[in-house]
Amino acid sequence: MSKVLVIGAGGVSSVCVHKMAMNPGIFSDIHLASRTVSKCEAIAESVKSRTGVEISTYAIDAEDVPALTALIKATGAGLVVNLALPYQDLTIMDACLAAGANYMDTANYEPKDVARFEYHWQWAYQDRFKAAGLMALLGSGFDPGVTSVFAMWLKKHKLRTIRQLDILDCNGGDHGQAFATNFNPEINIREVTAPARHWEKGAFVETPAMAHKVQFDFEGVGPKNMYMMYHEELESLAKFIPELERARFWMTFGDAYITHLNVLQAVGMTRIDPVMYEGREIIPLQFLKAVLPEPSTLGATTKGKTNIGDIATGEALDGSGEKTFYIRNICDHEACYEETGNQAVSYTTGVPAMIGAAMMLTGAWKGANGEGGVFNIEQLDPDPFMAMLNTQGLPWTVEELAGPVAF
Repeated sequence: MSKVLVIGAGGVSSVCVHKMAMNPGIFSDIHLASRTVSKCEAIAESVKSRTGVEISTYAIDAEDVPALTALIKATGAGLVVNLALPYQDLTIMDACLAAGANYMDTANYEPKDVARFEYHWQWAYQDRFKAAGLMALLGSGFDPGVTSVFAMWLKKHKLRTIRQLDILDCNGGDHGQAFATNFNPEINIREVTAPARHWEKGAFVETPAMAHKVQFDFEGVGPKNMYMMYHEELESLAKFIPELERARFWMTFGDAYITHLNVLQAVGMTRIDPVMYEGREIIPLQFLKAVLPEPSTLGATTKGKTNIGDIATGEALDGSGEKTFYIRNICDHEACYEETGNQAVSYTTGVPAMIGAAMMLTGAWKGANGEGGVFNIEQLDPDPFMAMLNTQGLPWTVEELAGPVAF
């Protein structure tokens, strides 16, 4: 029996649990927990109606380590899939160690009081997980996740070295809302408003948020403005591809999104420090999250496609000189909604979360020499993950470009 406990009940979790239920040969016993059990129950009802699979649901505070430890033990889960907020990564890792369960997530830890995305807090768990004989897999979403696997697949099959790497994340979907985020508004806005950072000649270079804009023509979407941002896979890729001279992350945003964000930032609604309101402290960004559309409700109205991938330049594996390859996935919002009841932004993260869990449960990924420890997705064999992408709704293509990117 492969018992798995999923923490979190947003759109990504919904996709992940639906796809787990569609693979009963791997996921034989699925448990779902969140602070709001009604959200878990709604996902379970959808899974039951679409697949016939029963999902057990629970209410849990992911920051309550003793309670979470008890829940892990009660379910008998050998793997905990963390699809909750990144603030909760460390408490969930603590509970996994206490309960003797393996751990997996899709985004690295960040403290609540500062928009700081770094892996060092989780890398510090290496010795404890190794000593316990447990595996922790970090960053098994799309970005981070698939984009990192794309890079390592290119390095295994096309390029001996990667000199330059650009990750391009385009969402060409239209949800019909004046302003809404396609994943957790609090996390999305913290990422977008944080200073941009990219890897250049052995160090990170910081620039103002949203200061560097380039137009790019995305297949299946068309020309879009993309902005250079910081994303956590740059940190792990720079570590595990040591020859990298430059690595950048780009994400597309429409003009209306930028205008709304600028206004919200100007009036203080994106602040993450507490302010007093009617005698109590509130966090403006958390209040904004409460009044914005819930991302999981956008699937029914979202039309269009996403296009996410890597452009990598380096020494060709066959010795033919320097080459550039573009590897990507194109995903349709309406097709995702038809299959799982969720839009493509949730789908493109939820499916890789399921695949990462499958890699661990089937033993395809065991870490170094089958030992325990904390592993980023870049450290593991990309081939079985890439193969499963093709069979689980995220097919990919790769093409050789005429030369390195000009931007």
